[in-house]
Order: sequence, then C-alpha cells, then structure tokens
Amino acid sequence: MAGLPLAGVRILSVEQYGAGPYGTLLLAQLGAEVIKIEDAARGGDVSRSVGPFLLGEADSDFFQTFSYGKKSVSLDLKSPDGRAAFEQLVRQSDAVANNLRGDQPARLGLTYEVLGRVNPKIVCAHLSAYGRNTTRADWPGYDYLMQAEGGFMLLTGEPGGPPVRCGLSVVDFHTGSQMAAGLLAGIIGAMRTGAGSDIDVCLFDTALHQLSYPATWYLNRGHETERLPRGAHPSIAPSQLVRTADGWGLLMCQTPKFWELWCTLAEAGDLAADARFAGTGARRANLAGLTEAVDAVMGRRSTADWTARLAGQVPFAPVLSLADALDNPYVAETGMTTQLRHPEAAGGHRALASPFRINGARPAMTRAPGLGEHNDEFGL
Repeated sequence: MAGLPLAGVRILSVEQYGAGPYGTLLLAQLGAEVIKIEDAARGGDVSRSVGPFLLGEADSDFFQTFSYGKKSVSLDLKSPDGRAAFEQLVRQSDAVANNLRGDQPARLGLTYEVLGRVNPKIVCAHLSAYGRNTTRADWPGYDYLMQAEGGFMLLTGEPGGPPVRCGLSVVDFHTGSQMAAGLLAGIIGAMRTGAGSDIDVCLFDTALHQLSYPATWYLNRGHETERLPRGAHPSIAPSQLVRTADGWGLLMCQTPKFWELWCTLAEAGDLAADARFAGTGARRANLAGLTEAVDAVMGRRSTADWTARLAGQVPFAPVLSLADALDNPYVAETGMTTQLRHPEAAGGHRALASPFRINGARPAMTRAPGLGEHNDEFGL
C-alpha cells in the first residue's frame, strides 16, 4: 500500500454483508489498512457463507467481492478480554466504522461518546438502515426496501407495468460511498482540531437523496416525474432505448448538437427537417412519433454497426448482457479485471479491479482475509 493516498491510515470495521464493506473496500483500495472485527464463534461476517459459490470454509465469492485487501481479527466485543483488545486497537487507529442496526452501536460502545475517551481523535462512522436517532432506529433494513419506499421502483420500468427494482444494490453502494466520504472528512477534521466525531449515514436518507432533480421538481413545482417508454429521459429526447436490426442500444442526444450530428451520421435528413422534431421541446412533446421514427432508422443496421458508426461522436452504447459486458474487449484494454491468488482457487480468483487510478495506475489488489487471519499480527 506504500505510495497510495491513504497509506498509514488504519480503520477498524464492524461490518457485515454489503453496504458497509463496500465503503471500506473503497478505502482499502486507496491504501488504508482496513481491519475487519469479526467474532469467529458467530461465523464472522455473514457474507462469508452467502452462496451459491463458496470458497472452502468461511469464504465465498460474495465475501471476496466486498473484502479484497482487508485484514481480519477475531474478537468478541461483548467479552472483557475482547473489549480490552478492541480498545487497544482503537488507540492505534484513525476510525471505527460499522453498518449495524441503528440501535446497536450504542449497545456495543462504538460511538464517539465511548471511544473518544479511549482515543480523542477517533472517528466513528455509522451506516444503518434508518439512522441511529430515529423512530426506526431498531428496524432492520435492506437496499431493496429503500428502492421500494424511496420511489425508485415506480421511476423504473415501463409505464403501466409493475414496479421494477434496479438489478443491482445501488442504494447499498451509494450509502457505502457516502460513509467512506464522511469518514475521510472526519479524519481530516480530527487532524485539524484534534477531536474525532460521529459520522452517520443511512440507506433511507441516501435513497431519498438520490431522487435528486425529480425531488427538486416535486418539492418546488408539485411535478411528479413518471415512467416513460423505453426508459426515456424526463426532459430530453431522444435519450432512451432504441431498437436496432438485431437488438437494443441506448441513444442519448443530450444537446441539439448531438441530435443534428445523429441525423447526419444516420442519414436521416428527413427527421432533421421534420417540424415535429425541431428542438428539444418539440421532440419531447412528440416522443411517441420520435421513437417510431428513430427506430425505423436504427433498424437498418446492427447494434455493432451503430456502435462503430457513432463511436466518439454521438453518445450511444450497446445494451449488453452481464457476460458480454465483462467480456467486452474494452474492459480488458482498460484493465478493469484482475487475477488474484487464493488458496481455494487453483486457477486463481478473478476480480473487478479498483475503480481508482493513482498516478495513472490501478492499485494492486489481494484476496480477502480468512476469518481471524491477522490475530497473530496484532498479538491477539
């Protein structure tokens, strides 16, 4: 980790499953020493046993995904010896993160009120479902619930269809990222003032915050953004799925320049001259006719042909399966996958590389730790 921006920063994390571990994964990939606090008697991080793809005892592909490059110590925070060992680590650390239910950090003594007496500069970062000081503090909660109650599912999919969940746990990942940002802000503040703090984020708040400009429109204008056919943008057209000769693509003419250029490259001069499509407002008002007209043009060529023809000029992307997305030659070109050594994977364990580039290079990665693998390193 030498040479990475967070080299020398130590973060203890009482973490489980996805949201919290995703946030600390980002910090580990920036060079922080992230130490997972796990209780071996309880099986450690529950994601170690999440199937269907297991990697020997107390390990899985799912667990690896969120814990690359971290360390693991086994401690029982509820026992006197475990608590004493934990506090010794706190004295030598910059932050303590957790993604427990909102009522748990106080019960386990993971708040700044408690740990600040051990280390006045410690930053305590809390990620929960509904917050620590709310009427729902003791509620369990997960990403999918937030997508439902936060309005996501009725902003996704086709008009008149059933509510649709995003295929990935986007609220988990956003909240983990916000926890990481808040934790780093807390550390910078502690460096400046000598005092640590509590930093709180929760899935519910993050989901609402991600409503972004549709929320602003509703709060100020009473306008409720609704689903449009083909996942179309609420105010710009065409910015939506389009049919090609052999599949689907996503065309985004976000500015008048791109519409005009698309008409030229697509040999669709008649659409450029059509009064129904003269300007963003007109195209949006005539969305159904625009969709039909654009489909007729895009249907003349394959998705691959359009990708090549529009490449670097008009924003367009092929709609790919997960397999095709990962096997995309551009992924290999940019080095977004890597191969790691793992004792239970004879041929190596393939992983997504870090999204960060530090001085032009992606940080090297290592496998996730075995349960309690680093106890000896810390004299535990």
